[in-house]
Amino acid sequence: MKTILSLLFLAFALHSGAQSYEPEKVNKKAIELFEKALVKLQDGQLKEAVPLLDKAIKADGKYADAILSLASVHAEMKDYKTAVEQFEKGRALDTAYFRFYNLPYSINLAGLGRFDDALQAINQFLAIPTLSDRSRKSGEYRKRTYEFALQYAGKNPAGDYVFAPMNLGDSVNSDKSEYYPSITINDSMFVFTRRGEGFREDFFECTILPDKKYAKSKLINGDINLESSKGAINISQDGEWLIFAGYNFRGGYGDFDLYISYYTPTGWSDPENLGRNINTESWESSPSLSPDKRALYFSSNRPGGSGGKDLYVSYRLPNGKWGPAKNMGTSINTAGDELAPFIHADNATLYFTSDGLPGYGNSDIFLCRKGPNNEWSLPENLGYPINTIENEGSLFVAADGKTAFYASDRSDTRGGLDLYTFELRQNVRPARTLYVQGKVYDVKTGKGLPSAVELIDNENQKAVSNVQTDETGQYFITLPVGKDYTFTVNRKGYLFFSELFPLSKNNPDSTYNKDIPLQPIELNASLVLKNIFFDVNSAQLQQVSLIEINKLLQLLTENPTLRVQINGYTDNVGKPADNLKLSANRAKTVVDYLVTQGVDAKRLLYKGFGETKPIADNQTEAGRAQNRRTEFVIIGQ
Repeated sequence: MKTILSLLFLAFALHSGAQSYEPEKVNKKAIELFEKALVKLQDGQLKEAVPLLDKAIKADGKYADAILSLASVHAEMKDYKTAVEQFEKGRALDTAYFRFYNLPYSINLAGLGRFDDALQAINQFLAIPTLSDRSRKSGEYRKRTYEFALQYAGKNPAGDYVFAPMNLGDSVNSDKSEYYPSITINDSMFVFTRRGEGFREDFFECTILPDKKYAKSKLINGDINLESSKGAINISQDGEWLIFAGYNFRGGYGDFDLYISYYTPTGWSDPENLGRNINTESWESSPSLSPDKRALYFSSNRPGGSGGKDLYVSYRLPNGKWGPAKNMGTSINTAGDELAPFIHADNATLYFTSDGLPGYGNSDIFLCRKGPNNEWSLPENLGYPINTIENEGSLFVAADGKTAFYASDRSDTRGGLDLYTFELRQNVRPARTLYVQGKVYDVKTGKGLPSAVELIDNENQKAVSNVQTDETGQYFITLPVGKDYTFTVNRKGYLFFSELFPLSKNNPDSTYNKDIPLQPIELNASLVLKNIFFDVNSAQLQQVSLIEINKLLQLLTENPTLRVQINGYTDNVGKPADNLKLSANRAKTVVDYLVTQGVDAKRLLYKGFGETKPIADNQTEAGRAQNRRTEFVIIGQ
């Protein structure tokens, strides 16, 4: 509204400088209609002003003030196409009179994605020698955004990419505003925030049907909606936790704090404040939980940041508490506002909004990628047309890496902001993911065991995911496709579990269920080391074997009185005597490694059995592979 009125007053001030437009000769009826439209505009009644301006222009087709005012009204309503058409009609009447309007004209050209034309228009505006400092500063800012847009397009050609957001429909959207979408990794549950009357905000949920349609949304079950002042919401990838922003809840520290609610058979539990390590007397909001539930990203305007609102991260400690939140640094945070972080299911791609980084104007969406040493890349703009000259809001990307959701007030909105889905451009997609779920339990009693579950990248032998099962032993892990992993489970008092997951050639978006039995540490308990590999006909360990041997080393270190025997076995290929010697040498290699790592040799024995104790058919390669094994047996405690 301020933009429209300032343009109108500017036009009046420029009357004396007109070349061919003569305001004093305008039809009196047109002036009367125009003045009525001005009253509507001053009251913020944009739509009501449009027909009055149309009539004024019909009464006098050369009434530049009315034409340019109509252009400004359409610009305010984000109808860029009509705004540009009207601006160009006004320009045709008198280019000198129009020159100050090159600023809003350029903005609407940029709104249509015509950044070349926008740059030309803004350069004409900046060529005016009498510009005020404020006007020049505004023009130079817009010039930088247009130049950025052209540079980005040059480096990132759109190709055949089509940006076609689809409204999620009446099952999700209403005549109120909907925003902050969040979805479980298997697309079974969709949650979001809906604005109510006044400042009330409520949390809604709906299920996603097999045909990708949406069931009718409803209020989230439980007492979570009893408090009226809430905001951003995020559901954990496994659907077990909700983390959200609440204002002045009981136990709060002031302003908006972050709270957690847990799923129960009767609905979501009473919200719990996430505590002093995350919340302060300042504003905390925009939560996003990592897929392994070990990192929480959020935005805060607490003192000590880079500017307005900064991004922070807190890591969950082994005791389940959240560690002190850390500012994500000046490579991400700016003097402006960084908001709406979203960590994808790949646990390595972070999206967020910023109005302080170079972009298209106002607030854009950016992404950062986590490197092999857990450092974040420099922010990357998602580009036009995902980002525009308007403020962009929160983004959520499904596990498939290409399906995105966001809130917008596009022309087909049911009212205010609606939720839309669209396909991400290829170069700004995260990694596609697999996920593994199951239960860890006691092999003798069948009782679920809370345990530490770890996935290790076989290529670099570094952990890519560490999760703690829940109290019933249930776990849920997401991981990027295209790699092979070793899957290990540890719990005090039990033998560890280890198994190779060769997933580099598996399809993305696949689900793997793996229930894991753990054996109590006791005399004669044994465990086959499934991921110990040797070179052919050799006792030379392959590097990937150290992942599992180091788990055995950890077991021996944590249980210093434990004594074990390493047994080696082969298949029936070759001479029995050679196989017997080879199996013994391989078992000895494992013992030798453990000794070099500080284990007392008196705690270790080894023995080779060759081909004498097969556990599978030696007639097939799969069977022979099972027979080529290494195991350890507890021989003393």
